[in-house]
Amino acid sequence: MIELYYWVILVISLGLSLVYAFSWHKHLGVHFTLIFILVPVSNVGYALFASARSLETAIAANKVTYIGGCYNALFIMLSVYSLCHLKINKWLRTGLLTLATLFFMFIMTMERQQYYYKSLTFERKNGVSLLHKEYAFVHNLFYVFVIGCFIGSIGGIIYSYFKKRDASRKIIYLLILPNLVCLIAFFGVRKVFPNIELLPAAYAFAQVIYLLIMHRVCLYDITDTAIDSLVEKGDTGFISFDFHFHYLGSNETAKNIFPELRDLTVDKPVGANEKLRDTALVWLRDFREDNSKNSLHYEVGDKSYLVNINYLFDGRQKRGYQFFITDDTQNQQYIALLDSFNTSLKDEVAQKTQHIVEMHDQFILGMATMVESRDNSTGGHIRRTSDVVRMLVEEIRKNDVFGLSDEFCRAIIKAAPMHDLGKIAVDDAILKKPGRFTHEEFGKMKVHAAEGANIVHKVLEGTDDDYFRNIAENVAHYHHERWDGSGYPEGLKGEEIPLEARIMAVADVYDALVSKRVYKERMSFEQADSIITEGMGKHFDKRLEPYYQAARPRFEEYYRTVDA
Repeated sequence: MIELYYWVILVISLGLSLVYAFSWHKHLGVHFTLIFILVPVSNVGYALFASARSLETAIAANKVTYIGGCYNALFIMLSVYSLCHLKINKWLRTGLLTLATLFFMFIMTMERQQYYYKSLTFERKNGVSLLHKEYAFVHNLFYVFVIGCFIGSIGGIIYSYFKKRDASRKIIYLLILPNLVCLIAFFGVRKVFPNIELLPAAYAFAQVIYLLIMHRVCLYDITDTAIDSLVEKGDTGFISFDFHFHYLGSNETAKNIFPELRDLTVDKPVGANEKLRDTALVWLRDFREDNSKNSLHYEVGDKSYLVNINYLFDGRQKRGYQFFITDDTQNQQYIALLDSFNTSLKDEVAQKTQHIVEMHDQFILGMATMVESRDNSTGGHIRRTSDVVRMLVEEIRKNDVFGLSDEFCRAIIKAAPMHDLGKIAVDDAILKKPGRFTHEEFGKMKVHAAEGANIVHKVLEGTDDDYFRNIAENVAHYHHERWDGSGYPEGLKGEEIPLEARIMAVADVYDALVSKRVYKERMSFEQADSIITEGMGKHFDKRLEPYYQAARPRFEEYYRTVDA
C-alpha cells in the first residue's frame, strides 16, 4: 500500500505538470516552470525508493529525490518574489543557486564520503524500504538552507500583503498554502509518520495551488496582455477589470485622468470608490448589457477624453474588460466647430480655409493615433516613421537624382502618419495578438494596405488637393511592396512601385527593426543597418541606399532620444 501511495502521487504530479505545459503562458517566470519540472522528478525518486530492494538502489533513488529537494524550496521563494513584484539582488540569487548546487554535489557522492551522511544502512521491513542515516555537518547546513528559503518566502508574502498595492491579494493568500504545507511536510510530520514521506503529496498539493495562481497571474500583467510602450508611457490611458468588475490594473496615464485609481488596490471592486462607482462601474454595466455602448466621452475640466470599452483578451479567451482612454479634446472642438457652421458663414470660407486644413490634418493624425492605440505592437510608430521619412527626404534633397519637388516633399511627410490607417479594418483578436502571427493571421493582416488606401481615398475625397490625396493613397496602399516583386498587396516590382511608397518602406522597416515589439526586443543599430543594407536592391530601391547611409547617423541619434 505504501508503494502504491508513492506511485499514485507520481502519476498525479505528472498529470499536473502536463496541465501546466498545455496551459503555459509567457507571463509565467522560469522559476514557476522549473517547479513543475522538478516536482515530478523528485516524486520519481520517492516511487523508486519505495520499490528498492537493495542499498545501491535506495541510494540512487534517494539522489533523485534530492534533485527537487535541493532546488524546490529556492524556486518556490523566487516565485513568491516574482509574483509579488519584489526585486532580489542578482548576486544573492546567483549565490543561493550556487549553494543549492553545492549541496546537490555533496549528495551525489553520499556513499563515497561522509560529509553529508556519516553512515547509510538499508532494510526492507513489512514491505517498506528504509534507509537509516546518520547525519553529518553538511546535512545540517542543508536544513538551515531550506529553512532560510521558507522564511524568505513567508517574509516576502507578509511584506507584500502590507506594502505592495500592485500585488494581488488573491495570489498572496494562495502563496501562503504551498509554503506552509511543504514546510510542515518537510519538518513537522516525520516523527509522526516515520515510515512514510508526506513531502511528495505536499509537492503535488503545491502544484495544484500554482495552477490556480497561473490562472490568475495572466490577468495582472497589463503590459504584455493588452498594451505596449505607447499605452504604458504615452498619451493613451489603459484600465482593466475582471468580469466581476474587480480592478486589475492601469497605467500612469489613466491614473492621471482618474486619480482615484491610485488608492484602489488590485482585486478591489471598482464600486469601492465613490467616484469610480458613478463613472467606470456604470460604463461597465452598460457595456455588459449592450456591447454597442462601447464608446463615450468623459469631460474633466477643459479636457474631453474618448473612452473605448472592449473585452480583455488572453489569447482568444475573454478574461474581463478594458478601457482605452485618449485625449479627444481637439477632435471634439473640431466637431463642435463644424456643427456651428451654417449658411451665413459661407462668405467667410476663404478666411477659414487654412484653419480648416490645419484642423483636418489634426483630425487625420488623430485617426491614425487612435488606430495605432488598438495595435499591441507599434507604440509611437506613426510619429517615429514620420520623422524618419522627413530626415530621409531632407538627405535626398541635398543631391537629388529623383528631382523631388517641394510639393512632393511636403505631401509625403504629411501622408506618412496615414500609412497604417487600414489597420482599423483588422480584427482586434489579430491586431492585439501578443506575439507573432500565424500564416492565416498574417494573411488577414495584409488587407490593411488596400483598406488603408480606401480609407484615405474616402477621408480625402472632396478636398481640393488631389495631388496630396494621390500621394497619401499610394503610401498607404504600396508601402509593403518590395523592389523584387515579393511584397504585397499587388506584388509590384521595381519602378512600378510609386516613389513615395519606396521611401515609406525604408522608414517603416527601419522603425520596426530598432523598436521593441511584444514578440521581440529592439535590434541594435548595427544589426538594423545590416538588414536594411542587405535589402537594397531586393526589398528597397537601390538608389535610396546612399541617402539612407547619409541619414543613418541622424536616425540613430533620434532613436536614442525617443522611447521606441
